[in-house]
Amino acid sequence: MKKINWYPPIILGLLALLVITFGALVVSRASLGPAQQFTEGTGQETFQWKLVTTWPKNFPGLGSAPERFAKKVEEMSAGRLKIKVYGAGELVPAMGVFGAVSEGAAQMGHGAAYYWKGKLPAAQFFTAVPFGLNAQEMNGWLHHGGGLELWEEIYAPFNLIPMAGGSTGVQMAGWFNKEINSVADLQGLKMRIPGLGGEVLNRAGGTAVTIPGGELYTALQTGVIDATEWVGPYNDLAFGFHQIAKYYYYPGWHEPGSILEFIINKSAFEKLPADLQAIVRAAARDANQDMLDEYTARNNRALKELVDKHGVQLKRLPDEVLEHLKQINTQILEETAAEDPQFARIYEAFREFEAQVIPYHRISEEAYYQTRSLELDR
Repeated sequence: MKKINWYPPIILGLLALLVITFGALVVSRASLGPAQQFTEGTGQETFQWKLVTTWPKNFPGLGSAPERFAKKVEEMSAGRLKIKVYGAGELVPAMGVFGAVSEGAAQMGHGAAYYWKGKLPAAQFFTAVPFGLNAQEMNGWLHHGGGLELWEEIYAPFNLIPMAGGSTGVQMAGWFNKEINSVADLQGLKMRIPGLGGEVLNRAGGTAVTIPGGELYTALQTGVIDATEWVGPYNDLAFGFHQIAKYYYYPGWHEPGSILEFIINKSAFEKLPADLQAIVRAAARDANQDMLDEYTARNNRALKELVDKHGVQLKRLPDEVLEHLKQINTQILEETAAEDPQFARIYEAFREFEAQVIPYHRISEEAYYQTRSLELDR
């Protein structure tokens, strides 16, 4: 009987099995897409995300915050989550951030919630309410007063998770090409001012427009607008508004403590393991406080340069004007709440927190500021 040599068939079978296994691995890795892979030698998944913003790339404060956030996430995750930041217009238009992240074109975005008031009027509460909470109070409401839970609730239908992503503190009222001495001076004023502040200006007789930051200088220079608010001295100096506008007004009645936002595609976030989810939340919280610290440190030096070096005329809005604007603001909030149940529910929660925090701050923060300003006899 002839002896059969089994070795060649066995070898061929093993080779076939190896090819099939390798092919399956390639298909598995490809199915993860560009945002999700494995770290060689560890078996741990790695992720690559895109973060789109409404700000110019690396713009001081606003634009640098998402860059620092991305760097912090990569460091804390040992490279398992890498986030590439895109400035306004590089991947999507400045005002296309919400839609891009909602639809999954990018995993994250950085902007301001009041830009999306056309989709969600109540979103404006999570940036700034005119004559409302300052930065310290907004952070308190969001993180310990139930505000963040409400924010998450209204973003959920859009497949988004919001997180506080920075604060500018109290802003400036803006740059004007004419003096504002009375309520009458608001008539016909065309001004870049978003959110609820813009609605107040409209009702006061002006015209509010929303223009991305990168277009403001040209718009003001060419007379497309008569005035603009942006943020405060640190950012305004960088944009060079002092070259084209004469009067710089305060206080920032319209944005007393503006909170920026990180928005995350919910589906992408849920694909992260628990430790990376925790890292993203911790890095966002860090970026939120760090931005406020940066503005606190930089604003006064920039204001001094604007006034002393560039001759900017620093002016305070008249009480008559502020009182008129405040009255209109209250009317708008009450009317919108009567028409929009979601807006009404968040407005009620916002007012409840105000009723708790403002009285205490009158005898703590405000009283201390007044004490610090006392002129003592020597």
